[in-house]
Amino acid sequence: MTALFRQLPSVDKLLKMPQGEQLIVEFGHTAMVNVCRKLIEQGREAIKSTQQLPAYFADISRTFNEIQRQLVKQSQVQIQAVHNLTGTVLHTNLGRAVWAESAQQAALHAMRGNVALEYDLDEGRRSHRDNYISDLILALTGAEAACVVNNNAAAVLLTLATFAKGKEVIISRGELIEIGGAFRIPDIMAQAGCTLVEVGTTNRTHLKDYRNAITENTAFLMKVHSSNYQICGFTSAVEDAELVALGKEFNIPVISDLGSGALVDLSQYHLPKEPTVQEKLGQGVDLISFSGDKLLGGVQAGIIVGKKALIDQLQAHPLKRVLRCDKAILAGLEATLRLYLQPEKLAEKLPTLRLLTRSLDELQADAEQVKVRLEKRLNSAYFLQLETSSAQIGSGSQPMARIPSVAVTIAETSGKLTALLARFKTLTTPIIARVEQNKIWLDMRSVADINALLKTLEEL
Repeated sequence: MTALFRQLPSVDKLLKMPQGEQLIVEFGHTAMVNVCRKLIEQGREAIKSTQQLPAYFADISRTFNEIQRQLVKQSQVQIQAVHNLTGTVLHTNLGRAVWAESAQQAALHAMRGNVALEYDLDEGRRSHRDNYISDLILALTGAEAACVVNNNAAAVLLTLATFAKGKEVIISRGELIEIGGAFRIPDIMAQAGCTLVEVGTTNRTHLKDYRNAITENTAFLMKVHSSNYQICGFTSAVEDAELVALGKEFNIPVISDLGSGALVDLSQYHLPKEPTVQEKLGQGVDLISFSGDKLLGGVQAGIIVGKKALIDQLQAHPLKRVLRCDKAILAGLEATLRLYLQPEKLAEKLPTLRLLTRSLDELQADAEQVKVRLEKRLNSAYFLQLETSSAQIGSGSQPMARIPSVAVTIAETSGKLTALLARFKTLTTPIIARVEQNKIWLDMRSVADINALLKTLEEL
């Protein structure tokens, strides 16, 4: 074993060799030293446990190949692009909405230099960073004003902290939702310092339940859109307009956590209907919050729209500065919203809507191309076929609704599907699929770039 330890090179030796000097020029002295030390320490541990020298110390060229590989790896961003073939278009674990090209360009432009973020070019003085968004929201929805924070949970937190700290907020038991990561509405209320007042039952809540719960300490009547679950059967819920009328009777504002953030009627695209921001405003709701990266199809953000007097108070709260968005996010959000000014072009230019509305013929053609590529690269142990599939919107939007799709399925009889899934994840751009019925399903509905996918498959 002592002889094996002696075969390990010293850090100094590696640094002074021509290959080492070249790597120092490329990656810097500190990074080179750290990787060499790590590699030698791994060699020592391997000798102790296996009584063998690691393969990359067999000759000096292999050693430097391994050093270079690790240097390259540590300099690469680990949040890497993937191909989404799960059939879930807005996949939370895969980054939700794909940005529109115009949003990408707007964010890149903002990153590259200074922008008039909080500066009014016409007046030559300081302005507010949400002004551009507020003007667009006014044009698109008729809302008086808007406030932008970093996600919808933050939007709800800011609203409650601004108006309901030390007060009561009335909400139906059937709307005490939990979103991803075990994040619950009651927890947000607790953080905001307000008291949750539950009314009704899980499946049935009536207007009188709200009325009977109102006290002089009531700050809000609150509605939460249950976008990530459905209660069916013997149910009853109070409509927003009814709640607004009750709120006016007692001079209590009504707020709505809409969540998914639809700005257009999705049923016109033959998709499941979702309540829109405009509908909520039309029913008189005072403040509405929703996400920017769900059905809106843009960047991660939380948007609050409604009465200007209330929005002004949100903007003045200290939490707003904590939760605000940076210039790149705001630029991407503005560019996304501007796409809605051209509704006839929306399904073409907004990736989320384009993916959700692609025809089965288009998906079939893509699936056939993928199947041909795979057949050339997988051996006869794998059985490939085209099958009808059921995709979904994702990110808590319409969880029960399924959208027709087409998938390439891969079956195998000797238990090698796990190995193939692992191989998919080692590709330059990993392929993320789903597994059902002992088959891999490569669903075309969620594929953002078919040409890039076909190129990736060449690596198999």
